[in-house]
Amino acid sequence: MISKSSEVKMEIRDNMRISWNVPIEMRDGIILRADVFTPLKEGSYPTILSYGPYAKGQLFQEAYAGQWNVMVRDFPEIMKNTTNKYQNWELTDPERWVPDGYTVVRIDSRGAGCSEGKQYLWSKIEIEDYYECIEWAAEQQWSDGNIGLLGISYYAANQWQVAAMQPPHLKAIIPWEGTSDIYREFYYHGGIRCTFLDSWLPKQLPMQYGYGERARKNPNTGESVAGPVTLSEEELSANRHDLLGDIKSNPFDDEYYRDMKVDWSKVTVPILSSANWGGQGLHLRGNIEGFLQAASEHKWLEVHGLEHWTHFYTNYGVSLQKRFFDYFLKGEDNGWDKEPPVLLQIRHIDNQFKERKEKSWPLPNTQWTKYYLDSESNTISTNAVQREGQVSYLSKNENVSFTTGPMIEETEITGPLAAKLFISSTIDDADLFVTLRLYSPDNEEIIFRGAMDAHAPVAQGWLRASHRKLDEEKTLPYRPYHLHLEEEPLIPGEVYEVDVEIWPTSIVVPKGYSLKLTIGGKDYEYEGKIDEESRNYHRYPSKGCGPFLHVPKGDIDRSNEQVTIFTGGKYSSYILLPVISKN
Repeated sequence: MISKSSEVKMEIRDNMRISWNVPIEMRDGIILRADVFTPLKEGSYPTILSYGPYAKGQLFQEAYAGQWNVMVRDFPEIMKNTTNKYQNWELTDPERWVPDGYTVVRIDSRGAGCSEGKQYLWSKIEIEDYYECIEWAAEQQWSDGNIGLLGISYYAANQWQVAAMQPPHLKAIIPWEGTSDIYREFYYHGGIRCTFLDSWLPKQLPMQYGYGERARKNPNTGESVAGPVTLSEEELSANRHDLLGDIKSNPFDDEYYRDMKVDWSKVTVPILSSANWGGQGLHLRGNIEGFLQAASEHKWLEVHGLEHWTHFYTNYGVSLQKRFFDYFLKGEDNGWDKEPPVLLQIRHIDNQFKERKEKSWPLPNTQWTKYYLDSESNTISTNAVQREGQVSYLSKNENVSFTTGPMIEETEITGPLAAKLFISSTIDDADLFVTLRLYSPDNEEIIFRGAMDAHAPVAQGWLRASHRKLDEEKTLPYRPYHLHLEEEPLIPGEVYEVDVEIWPTSIVVPKGYSLKLTIGGKDYEYEGKIDEESRNYHRYPSKGCGPFLHVPKGDIDRSNEQVTIFTGGKYSSYILLPVISKN
């Protein structure tokens, strides 16, 4: 039986047929709500669908004004050929798709926006809902049964999950900057808990179903974006799952996370996986791993830069999305199948990029180069260090750095990275924060506009030393894969060999510039002048890590913790860099 709590409204406006709050009944009787945008000409069309918690009726320009204003300032093309009345955070603009013969469907996830039910974010129940929504859409008169999924971040991550369930009518997906390993890429980086969820969850409250009259209004309908009923704070709290409590209680990659693991052997639909070089912490690794691990015979990887929402809306991004869907949803012979599997925006200084197509990832002409740490000179170089040495730092407020010195020629580094370190600690654990940075000839750090921070370094990696045990089957020389199944405490003073995964990167280092490897016990923080404007459009402190900050173990006293890095001789610590050959 269909709930009458939200009435379906149908209208014709801006050259589209629009149905607001269309009900979709789930297996347990809960009613989800969808907005459906279709061409004026009646018929059945390929359908672009999304399912997520950000309230489908919320206008991008109002809810995320800072991000919107910077984006359209830098790319005014986004404002053209659309009224922008239907722009929604991390979702596509229907006015840029419906005229080309697509139906666009936006669905509020369970317990969010105008959809009923108890909210359980990042859960199996949401993925089961998503499956039902895909099959529901395929049966509607406005759909020809060819369903494609499109969206950023949350709307990307759940695509991997539902694709593995193999809905019969799902024909292609475009996960744009979305995690595919929820433990390693979201909740725990290298076994160290990331606090992004702590700051993200409170921002979702005004989008929870039942926020009612306190929520923003959909400017197109005048109705609340968070449902027609207004619940008390107590009722809202009771109507959402305590996700943060669960994560804090489950520090290992154990049974709790099993339901949200992707079975890559079942991800067989065509994929355009889009990542961000500056997406350290959430918007990078998952797309590359998804591209590599998925069983699909038709898969492409694209990697760009700038903020994680920007290129989704630019002509560059939309044209890629359309060519891909035109080929796989419409069957148009547009040459997409001839595209090389890897499309990269190679990153240069000053936030400049140059497009290049490649045959595989990692790149075929990669020269895997070990840069050895030398504690006596605080350098890294391709020369093996013969003499043993060591350098120490206090984890709470110090770090150590090793520099290449000025590059004698322009050098491109594009691909995954890893560090092998020999360490000891004065206590039974050590949190290692490994950062690769770029410096100009006058010793000024060069930073980049990252996915969620305006002052991002070149690359970052993390490891809690007690989580050092590797999965030998999944580990690659350039991509350590830790089990994270148990804690193996350190014996204070004893030397341990640890491998740190550093998320992929791309940077063309100009002649005369230098790279610096920094190792410490806390999050990287940019030491230069903070661009105040960045605070207006990133929503989080823009000090180098954005919202992806980490907390130390709660049961150890770190006030006097000292970590020692051993180098040279039998302690051959190094960082492995993917140097790209010019030949």
